[in-house]
Amino acid sequence: MTAELSAAHSRPLTSEPRDAELLSAKLVKARKAGQWVSSAVFLVLAAMLVHTLLTNPRFQWDVVGDYFFHASILRGLGLTLWLTASVMVCGFALGILLAVMRLSSNRILSTLSAGYVWLIRSIPPLVQLLFWYELASLYPQLSLGIPFGPEFVKADTAHLFSGVLAAFVALTLDVAAFAAEIVRGGILSVDRGQAEAAEALGLSRYRIFRRIILPQAMPAIVPASGNLLIGLLKATSIVSVIAVQDLLYSVQLIYQQNYLILPLLLVATIWYIIVTSVLSVGQYFVERHYSRGNRRPQQGFWTTVRENLPLFGRVRTDLRRFDRRNEGAVGA
Repeated sequence: MTAELSAAHSRPLTSEPRDAELLSAKLVKARKAGQWVSSAVFLVLAAMLVHTLLTNPRFQWDVVGDYFFHASILRGLGLTLWLTASVMVCGFALGILLAVMRLSSNRILSTLSAGYVWLIRSIPPLVQLLFWYELASLYPQLSLGIPFGPEFVKADTAHLFSGVLAAFVALTLDVAAFAAEIVRGGILSVDRGQAEAAEALGLSRYRIFRRIILPQAMPAIVPASGNLLIGLLKATSIVSVIAVQDLLYSVQLIYQQNYLILPLLLVATIWYIIVTSVLSVGQYFVERHYSRGNRRPQQGFWTTVRENLPLFGRVRTDLRRFDRRNEGAVGA
């Protein structure tokens, strides 16, 4: 048996005249006609949508242009951006604290964090907003002092909780609950064995978290945080129900006077689209920064077009002859 194997290995391999040409042939990916057909259908539908937006006179694009940079709308946009930024920063800071409490070995801290997340996620943001706005009906005064003893500081909630402050508190508490779960999920995505190995090397907990856990958790945290930020930007529109003059409420004040409802709603919509697009671009670059070692090589658009056109190209005749010769050899 050993002699037969050695004789088989010493026997020269058969070669064909066109082997060199076949080995040097360029590999071409399979052409996917279905994807191109579906893409063409969606492009046609998108063109129809653009056409109806530009040609329908009822959209009143001239009115949209007149009010797009209106002073009151720009002030409302500024308040929307400020509310979004401040709520995101404070809510995420509180969410990090809640995530640390949830992952703590202290049962009391872990239970309090879990209970907070459960309660806030169960209540709609609009209900929370109305609750804080009407807090004065439950607690006319807030005081700080010793329980069942003297009070050191008192404040009237009717003058303390304005519409802007109620919106800030309600949205911050709501964002903190979701941010806590995002951070906790990102930390849990890192293998526990890496932290244990770092502890065995004598690294401090702060250094382990900053240099080992956090860089690996960020690729899981950033996409969800970006979605939370964009969702918060749109959620700020609910503050219009308590007469906070954000972007949407500023638009409402104008169209209640001139009755140009749809054009002014388009003004608010376009501003939301612009800000959301800017945030999406920023999210893309942040994700790209934290996933540098995990990025897959992406193929350019024109390279894909060249490889898939024509969709139904001719098969080379020399390859067909080679296939026939192989079939004949196998049959023999």
